[in-house]
Amino acid sequence: MFIDRARVYIKAGKGGDGMIAFHREKFVERGGPSGGDGGKGGSIYFTADSGLTTLIDFKYRKKIIANDGEKGHGKKMYGKYADDIYIKVPVGTVVIEEGTNRIIADFTKHGQTEMIAKGGRGGRGNAKVATSVNQVPRIAENGEPGEEFNAKIELKLLADV
Repeated sequence: MFIDRARVYIKAGKGGDGMIAFHREKFVERGGPSGGDGGKGGSIYFTADSGLTTLIDFKYRKKIIANDGEKGHGKKMYGKYADDIYIKVPVGTVVIEEGTNRIIADFTKHGQTEMIAKGGRGGRGNAKVATSVNQVPRIAENGEPGEEFNAKIELKLLADV
């Protein structure tokens, strides 16, 4: 079966939230803030592959959703970054944002890799928010959302004579 057009929902991962934590240890005075930063959300990449000739994979996969980043931990530990998603498409594929008809990527060479949707940045924990004026903050930042949109994927064809 040959398919040259597809519609797909694309959503990159949200960044992890920062943590509010305080260092508490026996015999240590004034431990202070020790909340870690959240991890980065997963991004979505497309890679051109000359071995593919059709968009049949997108007939059965209507949603591409990346994982969210992990939230921060105590002891100034960062949250885990989410894994990025790499999807192979045929050479000659064009990715278009559905609402604005903006061309996001045009794949012309084998091995060409383009970021389609960027994952969100992780939020800062209270250890990073501390300043000389506010030495013990009780606030942390939330992670930023990743990009999400509906996309049209089209395959440009050149007939062999």
